[in-house]
Amino acid sequence: MNKFLPFFFLLLFFYSCSEHEMFEWENGIWVDLTHEYSEETLFWPTSGTFKIDTVFVGITDGGFYYESFEFCTAEHGGTHLDAPIHFYENRKTVHELSLDQLTGRAVVIDVTEQVSQNRDYEFQIADIENWETEFGEIPDGSILLFNTGMGAYWPDAEAYLGTDKRGEAGVAELSFPGIHPDTAKWLVENRSIKAVGLDTPSLDFGQSQLFESHQILFEQNIPGFENVANLHLLPPVGAYIVALPMKIKDGSGAPLRIVAHIKTL
Repeated sequence: MNKFLPFFFLLLFFYSCSEHEMFEWENGIWVDLTHEYSEETLFWPTSGTFKIDTVFVGITDGGFYYESFEFCTAEHGGTHLDAPIHFYENRKTVHELSLDQLTGRAVVIDVTEQVSQNRDYEFQIADIENWETEFGEIPDGSILLFNTGMGAYWPDAEAYLGTDKRGEAGVAELSFPGIHPDTAKWLVENRSIKAVGLDTPSLDFGQSQLFESHQILFEQNIPGFENVANLHLLPPVGAYIVALPMKIKDGSGAPLRIVAHIKTL
């Protein structure tokens, strides 16, 4: 027997115990941050939508009950992930993102007051600095989430997107908040985050023409989570995020099932 095996198993035992004590999954609650997919799901005005067709529902010739459906959807719609390659050439695709990058402790910055005064608000560096004054510097390896309050309007297209029009006419009337490019630049230069997400259709605000915040973040292989639900249920610190997209090979985005675990005493 290899003399190092007992030592290895001892280390594994202590590692498992420390992980158990660190996360305490059984002592907490899970919060679903995902909007369900249906014909009501919101998409970018120029994008395809979610469609589902019935293959079979009922009793088969064999006498047992059976259901099956087929669905078609765009990568970028509903609660979804933007892979870095979506806005930056030669960056990570959906299937190249590691599980480590898609899971981690959350930092939740509330900008609902600013958005209530201006629905086209672009998050400022000061919003982050004010949060850090109260809660401390954003820890390395955090998943940064912005709660804008816009999630309350889902799935009302006019209230959530600013318009219920489709096509280019709809794009021209988009109105919702997002990350200011200067703030995105500050983040990549001064903090080390795994991913960023928010409860709007885009990391950039509705009338962005160049999607600069996407470009700045994606150049550094920082993916985005868009149309995230229920961010108002998360504390500023203390939640743990699990964000698992459909693993589409070479995908620029994918439907996302994202949840948060909040530890309770």
